[in-house]
Amino acid sequence: MSNDAATPPFPRHHDTFNHLWAALLLEELYRHGVRDLALAPGSRSSPLTMAAAAHPGLRRHLHFDERGLGFLALGLARSSRRPVAIVTTSGTAVANLLPAVVEAHLSGVPLVLLCADRPPELFDNGSNQAIDQRDLFARHVAFHRDLPSPAPDIAAAFVLGTVDQAMASQRLAPGPIHLNCRYPEPLYPGDRAIDAGDYLAPLGDWPRDRRPWGPWVATPPGCPVQPDWEAFRGRRGLIVAGRIDEPERARAVAEASERLGWPLFADLQSQIRFDARNLIHGDLALHDAAFVAELSRAEVLLQFGGRLISKRLSRFIAHHPWRDYWLVDPLPARLDPDHRVRRRLTCRADDFLAVHPAPPADAPWHQLPARQRRASEHVERACGRFSELGVCHRLSRLAEGLLVVGNSLPARLMDMLGGAGTGPARVLVNRGASGIDGLIATACGAARGSGMPTTLLLGDLSALHDLNSLALPNRDGPPLVVIVLNNDGGSIFHMLPVPDRGELLDACYRLPHGLSFARAAAMFGLDYAAPETLEAFEESYRNALRRGATLIEVRVPSRQVAEDLEALGARLRER
Repeated sequence: MSNDAATPPFPRHHDTFNHLWAALLLEELYRHGVRDLALAPGSRSSPLTMAAAAHPGLRRHLHFDERGLGFLALGLARSSRRPVAIVTTSGTAVANLLPAVVEAHLSGVPLVLLCADRPPELFDNGSNQAIDQRDLFARHVAFHRDLPSPAPDIAAAFVLGTVDQAMASQRLAPGPIHLNCRYPEPLYPGDRAIDAGDYLAPLGDWPRDRRPWGPWVATPPGCPVQPDWEAFRGRRGLIVAGRIDEPERARAVAEASERLGWPLFADLQSQIRFDARNLIHGDLALHDAAFVAELSRAEVLLQFGGRLISKRLSRFIAHHPWRDYWLVDPLPARLDPDHRVRRRLTCRADDFLAVHPAPPADAPWHQLPARQRRASEHVERACGRFSELGVCHRLSRLAEGLLVVGNSLPARLMDMLGGAGTGPARVLVNRGASGIDGLIATACGAARGSGMPTTLLLGDLSALHDLNSLALPNRDGPPLVVIVLNNDGGSIFHMLPVPDRGELLDACYRLPHGLSFARAAAMFGLDYAAPETLEAFEESYRNALRRGATLIEVRVPSRQVAEDLEALGARLRER
């Protein structure tokens, strides 16, 4: 990719007016910071495709499956911390983006959907691939505009100003935005290009400039000082860290807990889950009455980030009689499923802490690290053999670079069992909608966006959902390791109150499939390993970190994980 200084002036010659508008859209998005574009093939989107291919500053990421493409862009945006554009053709190709759009909306991930569409005259008359794409994503986008068909009597400044407005909306309410691009024929170059000099003339210096046409001033408000902070921090407090995407911001939370002498519960999504200042096995320690009694002495709760994975911690928060409860998160969402939050602050964790000083406490008010030691000892014993528990516990100490964790059981296991240590540099979990779809594509996008070695831990049904995306790993990029926990179906249902009678549990919930991933790895050209001991798993994983793309399949009995967790919980509840 060329740097900004080397980007040439905007060209004046274009194949058609469709291509001119497509080039205007992409250039203005580039000036707003877009550097990556996820692209699926299609005819109606040809103007956008050709404009993307001609732009020297955009990296193109292609996939044949639009559902996977949306999650590829999601992973790119989350790891690069930049907005990522998506180009699709019209019809059901657009509808396939919905799962990724929902996740991006709930997680505040900036995607720009450039969806090609038919012009209005081709609707309701049997024209091929014509569906109503207006408001297709409903309330899951921060901005939607149904653009008219490109025409010389509509000013170029309208196109640029629409992008400026859309990007301003995205900065105020982070998430996806949708520009519906109606392209009539011709979609491909003709015999003669058009000279757009006169059309572009009203833009003045814009074609040679590097700045957006008319950027909106849309800076989110800062964090106001809370006048009762002194009284709040003077009480016995608990800090909970939920989703915090940036490690540097999360470290400020860990440092504040240390200065205040308050215990820290750090979620897997917090980037400080493996920090020794965290109550490493606090989730499992909540089985222990002595631990709960000590924790119950807390009077106030300060939470950074929402959407906690631990149900035990969420239940404790919901039922404890807090004197006060503050929630700090930059997304303008409620994030209060139990309706207990008394003060909602829409700002980043480090911004809050910068204006709310935490001088060192005389001593911590609690003895929780000592109380949780028993839980950690039981975890070490329970994770000493080859099992889902053992693999997750071992992986928490082996993972390098970026760790992407799937939903359902993998996120819960890593949140419960991870040990203290260096851990991965960063953790990503799609916990906005907590779906099991698109996880392989998300990890591939995250690997490209971060440039770090990337490990994906997911379940077998999640892998089957996104099998097409095994075509995405970049063999020339950093190592990508896909670890599939294959317990032959949805084993989480063994832990839910599904009646285990007749064939109901298997036939309608767990759905055993009897499949292995060895041939899938071969089909997509991935290295493959199927270890059967913890030592073999560790060796396979270390070897995979030195290669391009590897699939490691961990095959375990269906009921094992439920039985192991039940036994572990019973031991912790014993007095």
